[in-house]
Amino acid sequence: LLKLQFLYFIGKIPFLGYESYLKGIKTRRTLTCVLQGVKWSRMASNRAYGEAELKWPVPSDIEIAQERAASAMLPIKEVAESVGIHEDDLILHGKYKAKIALSSMQRAEGRKGKYVVVCGINPTPLGEGKSTTAIGMTQALGAHLNKRAFACVRQPSQGPTFGIKGGAAGGGYSQAIPMEDFNLHGTGDIHAITAANNLLAAAIDARVFHESGQSDEALYRRLVTTSSGKKVFAEPMLRRLERLGIKETDPDKLTAEERLKFARLNIDPATISWRRVTDVNDRFLRSIEVGKGPAEKGKTRETGYDISVASEVMAILALATSFADYRQRLRDIVVARDTSGGPVTADDIGCAGAMLALLKDTIEPTLMQTLEGTPVLVHAGPFGNIAHGNSSIIADKIALSLVGDDGFVLTEAGFGADMGGEKFFNIKCRASGLAPDAAVIVATVRALKFHAGVPVAKAGTPNVDAVKEGFANLGRHIDNFKKFGIPAVVVINEFGTDTKEELQTIIDLSKASGAFDAVLSSHWRYGGRGAVQAAEAVVKASEQPSNFKFTYPDELSLREKIETICKEIYGADGCTFADHVEKQLVAFEEQGYGKFPICMAKTQYSFSHDPNLKGAPSGFTVPIKDIRVNCGARFVFPLLGDISTMPGLPTRPAYYIIDVDDDGRVNGLS
Repeated sequence: LLKLQFLYFIGKIPFLGYESYLKGIKTRRTLTCVLQGVKWSRMASNRAYGEAELKWPVPSDIEIAQERAASAMLPIKEVAESVGIHEDDLILHGKYKAKIALSSMQRAEGRKGKYVVVCGINPTPLGEGKSTTAIGMTQALGAHLNKRAFACVRQPSQGPTFGIKGGAAGGGYSQAIPMEDFNLHGTGDIHAITAANNLLAAAIDARVFHESGQSDEALYRRLVTTSSGKKVFAEPMLRRLERLGIKETDPDKLTAEERLKFARLNIDPATISWRRVTDVNDRFLRSIEVGKGPAEKGKTRETGYDISVASEVMAILALATSFADYRQRLRDIVVARDTSGGPVTADDIGCAGAMLALLKDTIEPTLMQTLEGTPVLVHAGPFGNIAHGNSSIIADKIALSLVGDDGFVLTEAGFGADMGGEKFFNIKCRASGLAPDAAVIVATVRALKFHAGVPVAKAGTPNVDAVKEGFANLGRHIDNFKKFGIPAVVVINEFGTDTKEELQTIIDLSKASGAFDAVLSSHWRYGGRGAVQAAEAVVKASEQPSNFKFTYPDELSLREKIETICKEIYGADGCTFADHVEKQLVAFEEQGYGKFPICMAKTQYSFSHDPNLKGAPSGFTVPIKDIRVNCGARFVFPLLGDISTMPGLPTRPAYYIIDVDDDGRVNGLS
């Protein structure tokens, strides 16, 4: 190490001429990587849990997180330094979390690690521990196998945090910390998305209001006149003129016809699809009437609220590949149709730039750490049942560039592999240009019993026959991953009620079905050391040849893409399309959306459209009841049933046990 440091120093001295100086720079970069690798391994191994530190019974998630935070949490600057993040690329948000600037991708010179997606079987009320598994395996890779490893996960919505599900920082001895920051405000990204979304909603209603009460000339004059009294076209106005084919840019020189064409958006209020959002579960906002005040002059309309993570802005953030791409996607959002049926965009409304001003910091992922000091990138949080349910492309690319050729990035996909997994492959990888090296499918004994029809109350009772029957669900997921052409490792998240025979049954059936490997993992109980076997299996799987392929080509019609997903991924016999859906599909093709990927909006609890059909149902037909397009996110999403975009609160929500003690510590989060 001392020799390396000496050579690093010598590389900085340009006394040997320009050519030698350039060699010195290259040598220094190489040595920097080596030195950072040494430091990474040292840091990670020093943070690994010792056997004596692991308590039994396992304390609550927040007790573990707060105890670790008080005794062994690293300043985020040290985590950043150890993984090679340049000081200029770090934007601190306190002592233990920071934003990572996009420039870090350019500084990393295109280095690429192994890319692994972590999915699960169709979720059950028992919980499968997918987030916990992703964190635990990252701890195993980094703190126990001395591999460079990142976890890339979504930021949780406050809706589930205060509702039923709880947070998404992992659990037991496999968590991201500070857990309170992770599950609550983070670095403010969801709040910024809420503000930007609602600014656009307010702008739409204001435009309809002002167009309805003014003459053509008065409307035009007020649109082009600044507060100082000067007539000037704003930047979005100039882009609108260009789209309309109007070449004149002097507001005084437009003809009367051009002025009318420019000023009147003629939004059909019945077609406004853009809704307001808030990041809490509030069932009474699902359907509302706006414009009831006397100043709005009777311009009422029915609309509603979605939860913030269901906003198209969130999906755009997760799929953007650069700041310029982020900007363009926001401009492309279609919020309504005009009275002639043409699209009205956020750029037509004129507030896409202001939205970007609110959102400019959201494009930077947040760096945090696991309980064992390995790095975590937290970024974006689109819903998995109505959006694509994955963390951001940018976070994955930054992590891949930092881990180097022999490092690992574990990125989590939401809900079951038929939802977040399928969308990871067909939507996220299409947009990113990245190809995964391996996949993880998380399963539990209890969940497979549930898929066999065993009630939740009896899921802990030994029942090998039920495990065999419920394995049909896991087996179909394994089959699907073979279709995507990448090796899949089944990771069985162990629970205390599991028997050896039940666990071995899953292992045997998984391997017989074509999984690359099937291994047990006890990361909830033992942290990274409990996931070493799973991590080793993923390392081996990632070394195998990969023949990654999409489920459908871009050129296939939208209808054929939908039918292909239903048959190949869900196991359906086919689809039925409502009459208005048939017409809308034709219209989407004509409007230029035919090459968009498909983002199915359906229940996460079944391969089918019916949440009651557990296991691996067959002989069913999928009804396509409605279809919409997100032009900013650039996907078409068919609705396969009644999918709520605003959850409600249960009789006993999680907020009953959440509080702050006299020392300022949050209690009750999970």
